[in-house]
Amino acid sequence: MLPWDVARELAHATGTPLKAVSKPLSDAGGLVLASPLVSPMAVPPVDRAAMDGYAVCGGGPWRVVQHVGAGCSAPVVLTVGEACSIATGAAVPSGATSVVRDEDAVLVGELLQGPAEPGRHIRRAGEECQADELLLPAGVVVDPAVLGLAASVGLNRLTVIPQPRVAAFVTGDELVHRGASGPGRVRDAIGPMLPGLITRAGAQAGPVQHLPDSRQALIEALRSTDAELILVSGSSASGPADHLRPALAALGAELIVDGVACRPGHPQALARFDDGRLVLGLPGNPLAALTAFLTLGVAAIRRMRGLSLPALTFAPLPGGVPCHPRSTRLVPVRVTAQGAVPLGHGGSAMLRGAAAADALAVIDPGPASAIAARLLPLDPGAQPWAV
Repeated sequence: MLPWDVARELAHATGTPLKAVSKPLSDAGGLVLASPLVSPMAVPPVDRAAMDGYAVCGGGPWRVVQHVGAGCSAPVVLTVGEACSIATGAAVPSGATSVVRDEDAVLVGELLQGPAEPGRHIRRAGEECQADELLLPAGVVVDPAVLGLAASVGLNRLTVIPQPRVAAFVTGDELVHRGASGPGRVRDAIGPMLPGLITRAGAQAGPVQHLPDSRQALIEALRSTDAELILVSGSSASGPADHLRPALAALGAELIVDGVACRPGHPQALARFDDGRLVLGLPGNPLAALTAFLTLGVAAIRRMRGLSLPALTFAPLPGGVPCHPRSTRLVPVRVTAQGAVPLGHGGSAMLRGAAAADALAVIDPGPASAIAARLLPLDPGAQPWAV
């Protein structure tokens, strides 16, 4: 089995960024810039008023000669001692030296008085950026501020890396999908988790499909899906009902990761088909499946989206947590001002601890107890944080 860090990095290296596409701004949110964001124009293109008030020329008092609205395009020229009312965003008249805010203006008839510090309340042309200036590098996630910036510099489309599509198959003859568990029957907890995990990781989730414990059914499912990443839960171990590895071998897939030295989640696997599709084998126990997705799945998806694999930050473990002698432990913790506090209920079949946690503490193997650990966010869309 591979060490946990090695497996995570290998999963990231195995993924391939998807082909860049051009998207309208309305469809680009959440995607990743495939090329740098460069401004085609200066912003603002002309000097603009930063406040509602009066554009003035020279020292006061001034005689108000006209009004300039936000959408006014006719040239206006002021000479010394003249002023014109102006709206926020309107082009500043030629000759204007400052803008007097409405709340500072004293108007008596046509004469205006007020503070007029040179350059005050004027946004100069090119103040935010110049034409052909690099605004953002490739690899930035397009969030609402990025969309607004793109629009402000006059862009209608962005070149982005699309989201990978993820198919999910949950196997197991013993699983039930409604009601409670019973003798010989187990309520499926993995199927309801996967869509949210996939979308929070930045990928497109297809419907979760349930398969019987049949090697042929799994082979047909793997062969027929064209998703860039395929998740298979419940078939990744080596028991009589675990058909993932034989199915992958029958289809000629290359096994990249065959087990990870971590607890829980060690029987996870990652394979690649000749056409570039990846298959992630998730253990059948819920917390083990969650840790496997956060270990290998998130890493592969980030690479497909064109994102790097972020380093995890350390936090103290008040009281310490015992290490496993050979495997990395993944322990549900709540992050506090004092450090990462274990919550218990961290067995491979349990989700109670993870449901109340902020992160998994990544505890390296060792002979003693760890007093600090790295934090792996339980939310696949969150960035690692420092404590």
